[in-house]
Amino acid sequence: MKPHADITDTETVKALSHPLRVQILRLLEEKDASPVEIATALGLPVNRVSYHMRQLARFDLIKLVKTTPRRGAVEHHYRLQSRPRISDKAWGQVPEIVKQAMTGAAVQGILELVHTSAASGGFDRKDAHLSRSDMTLDERGWKELSAELEATLKRLDKISAASGERLKKADHDGQTRAAVVLALLETPVVPDAPPKSLGKTSRRRSRARSAS
Repeated sequence: MKPHADITDTETVKALSHPLRVQILRLLEEKDASPVEIATALGLPVNRVSYHMRQLARFDLIKLVKTTPRRGAVEHHYRLQSRPRISDKAWGQVPEIVKQAMTGAAVQGILELVHTSAASGGFDRKDAHLSRSDMTLDERGWKELSAELEATLKRLDKISAASGERLKKADHDGQTRAAVVLALLETPVVPDAPPKSLGKTSRRRSRARSAS
């Protein structure tokens, strides 16, 4: 698993705002690839993919690692430098339209991953986890939750790095691919629902617990 790299400048954030670039980074997370290979995987024209890969390389998000002669041409193979993580400061400085584009691409990728994994038994392990917590917060509570998630991400990186070292020594025996999805977002205010019976509320909570 590639380590995270904090993105602190707004120009790099803007470079990540195109949905196709997010898809390219996701594919390069799995293995090195050329524009031809990625274009084939995505069903897109090679020249379009090549352009966006050059832009990603320009911002040092990916790097050229190999060239291969192919029928009078040269195929360029790229590697993901690290998984980008945008700092709070940089995120706060980018235009709203860029935020929306990046968020939309990220959410789409997450939903596809979760759906595909769930359909293939991704939640079958007894210690797999799926939960949702709805909260009403003041400004201090929001900041405390944000800080808690940031600390959790750092712990996850350490766990992943230590696991990677153990897997190297074991020649990757027992390796398991996993994904952790965290989110802290404002939710829309909905009108108060009409009162419901205690029995119905109790059953709904029971179903929620069993799904967690």
